[in-house]
Amino acid sequence: MGMTEELISWTHEQKCRKAVESLEKNGFTARFCATAQDAGEYILTEAADAVTVGFGGSMSVVGLGVEQLLHEQGKEILNHSAPGLSREERIAVMRRQLTCDLFLSGCNALTLNGELVNIDATGNRVGAMLFGPHKVIVVAGRNKLVDGTVQNAIERVKAWATPPNAKRLNFKTPCSSTGFCSNCNSPERLCRVTTIIDRKPRMTDLHVLVVNTELGF
Repeated sequence: MGMTEELISWTHEQKCRKAVESLEKNGFTARFCATAQDAGEYILTEAADAVTVGFGGSMSVVGLGVEQLLHEQGKEILNHSAPGLSREERIAVMRRQLTCDLFLSGCNALTLNGELVNIDATGNRVGAMLFGPHKVIVVAGRNKLVDGTVQNAIERVKAWATPPNAKRLNFKTPCSSTGFCSNCNSPERLCRVTTIIDRKPRMTDLHVLVVNTELGF
């Protein structure tokens, strides 16, 4: 790593640590992870007693490569994005995720003030983040950090997360073809449920991993 890369990484680390500090003040269990491998190892440790592990469709979590490892440990994997599922089977998995032992999710945006901002099409992911699973671990790469307000975070989601997600999922929305949010009224619009978690939900053991690398959208 050259000097420029080292200084950029150092700057990102300071912002990551600031977010962790704010999250802890807001009641979350928060941890700085220098690498994706560190985040993956944390998840595997926290999953030790879990029987069922739910996945919220996060590309950030996919990037950690933990699903196969958890499967090899004998965990029951609840992934509604698994290939070959019928619509009814997908919905059944989504419902089971709401009461699983461990739920893993990404975060669309995280402010340096420690606020988690997410936008869903269905609401199953954010629903499981708020209440139900015995433990929730949210993974946020440094590209998800927003040095600004909740409104800035929402703008970040619509500018940088929703268009590539719509394209990935083959949704027929304006942003999936243009790459820009137009606040559409498309039947396949993804932006339907917006949540702001500014304090740890009272009855949810919610952990946030802030990782000094780019993960997901």
